[in-house]
Amino acid sequence: MAGNSGGPWGGGGNNGSGGGDDRDRPTGGRRPGPQGDGPQIPEIDELMNKGREQLRVLMGGGGGNQGGQGGGGGGDGFRVTRGMVGLIAGAAVVLWGLSSFYTVRPEEQSVELFLGEFSSIGNPGLNFAPWPVVTYEILPVTSEQIIEIGAGRTGTEAGLMLTGDENIVDIDFQVVWNISDPARYLFNLADPPSSIAAVSESAMREIIAQSNLAPILNRDRGPIADRLQELIQNTLDSYDSGVNIIRVNFDRADPPERVIAAFRDVQDAEQERDRFQNEADAYANRVLAEARGEAAQLLEQAEAYRARVVNEAEGEASRFLAVLEEYAQAPEVTRKRLYLETMEQVLGGVDIILLDESENGGGSGVVPYLPLNEIRRTPPPAAAAPAAGGSN
Repeated sequence: MAGNSGGPWGGGGNNGSGGGDDRDRPTGGRRPGPQGDGPQIPEIDELMNKGREQLRVLMGGGGGNQGGQGGGGGGDGFRVTRGMVGLIAGAAVVLWGLSSFYTVRPEEQSVELFLGEFSSIGNPGLNFAPWPVVTYEILPVTSEQIIEIGAGRTGTEAGLMLTGDENIVDIDFQVVWNISDPARYLFNLADPPSSIAAVSESAMREIIAQSNLAPILNRDRGPIADRLQELIQNTLDSYDSGVNIIRVNFDRADPPERVIAAFRDVQDAEQERDRFQNEADAYANRVLAEARGEAAQLLEQAEAYRARVVNEAEGEASRFLAVLEEYAQAPEVTRKRLYLETMEQVLGGVDIILLDESENGGGSGVVPYLPLNEIRRTPPPAAAAPAAGGSN
């Protein structure tokens, strides 16, 4: 230990005495390690001094004299150099370029403003707007945006609407839109989403107020959605809003939850009434058709009877005139023929009995007359059976 000169601190040694005080040695800005040996850690003050010195040199100041003062040195003061000016100018140009050049995606469009007023529409790709004279605003023009209105979607009472027949209906619907004109969209509407929502709700209330409840719940959702889209678009066009309504999704139309049970009972009663009405109409139609058929049949029968009677009368009249002509030509013959025809008609259906009377009064008595047509008649089966049994 007698020959140790103090290691890396550059101290002057103890001249063999071995009892020198380390605090009297110059440290040179370094801290001794444990037990005075090993790698040494530089002081924070030394690092800060070096950083300030390098910054001074970069900014144009003179470097310190580190040789004779143990790391200390005096500067020549701050002064602006060409390098400093060039560095500042380059940084300013870079910042200006970053603020002036911008990129527009294919689904977007930009609106450029010259001193706060509309200048032009930027195309997709790289665009240049010299800041701060020209500024820009990038808007998504092709992407679909959705506004939801209704108690089921927003949790508010915006979907409760009054129908034309004084009923309340709970409606949920969506309005799908995009931007058709970015300049009008930016300058003519202060809050476009809120404006579109207000116009949509107002248009739906107008349509519902002109409709009855039953068609809204059953069959008129498609026509209502088409009419709603047209009404919203016309209203926004009157504002020069630059908004295009793509479609309207009419999702739900129900009675309010507090009255839905009673409403279902009313619907069931209406359906029952309609069923009875249909049955009554069917019965009335059937009975009416039968009555009309019977009336037509009676009319046909009366017409046939009239025609038959008229024809018979005309035939009798014609026959009488023919007989009259024959009688005028041969009265005796005609009179006799009429007598015979009349007797034939009178005696044709009468049973005839002949009485045989001789000159001397000894006749055989009553002789029945059997017409020839009675012989051709066959006996009935019930009368033929006993006759067959009696012969045995």
